[in-house]
Amino acid sequence: MAVSIRNVLAMSLLLAPVGALPAPVRAPRPTPALPPILLDAQSSEIDYRNNELIFRKIKISQGTMSVAAEQAQANGLDFDNSRWMFRGNVKIAVDQGELTSNTAQITFVNKLLATAVVTGSPAEFSQHDAKTGKHVQGHAETIDYDVRKGIIELSKNAWLSDGQNEIRGESLKYNIVARRVIAAAADQNSQRVHIIITPPPAKRKP
Repeated sequence: MAVSIRNVLAMSLLLAPVGALPAPVRAPRPTPALPPILLDAQSSEIDYRNNELIFRKIKISQGTMSVAAEQAQANGLDFDNSRWMFRGNVKIAVDQGELTSNTAQITFVNKLLATAVVTGSPAEFSQHDAKTGKHVQGHAETIDYDVRKGIIELSKNAWLSDGQNEIRGESLKYNIVARRVIAAAADQNSQRVHIIITPPPAKRKP
């Protein structure tokens, strides 16, 4: 009786002792390379007494994100766990948008921009959606940007508009990826959220 190769392989697997078969070897997944951090400044100086670095006319960029200001102070250039204070005409490029303010405190963790807290009178945010053509803009006294979550929180006299509808509140959260606004009651300090809905213009009959 002829025995097929398939049957021989099946029998050999059944008769093999436990542990005799080698475990499958999985190749380790390569760790994605981090975008390089680029720093460009008109001038820099080191304050040894306070252990600070001072830059003027500075711009820091990493991938599609960037921060520019008239002046910046930092406690080191390793970017592993450092805090930066930016002052004067601060501009932060975010996902298809921009944050502008008088001052900003930015934290780098593991060589990645993690958070940005901007303050101004007021601090402003704008974002353009290339797919829909809508332009979202907002302002508040403080804007807290969580880079990892992609959420911008506007606090104190917060206002957001998509060019047609407006929403006001003590605190508003905007997801820049999902294009979604959250106005939680617990964040309003007993204030009420106000929304203005503007109907689209009526279409003219031919």
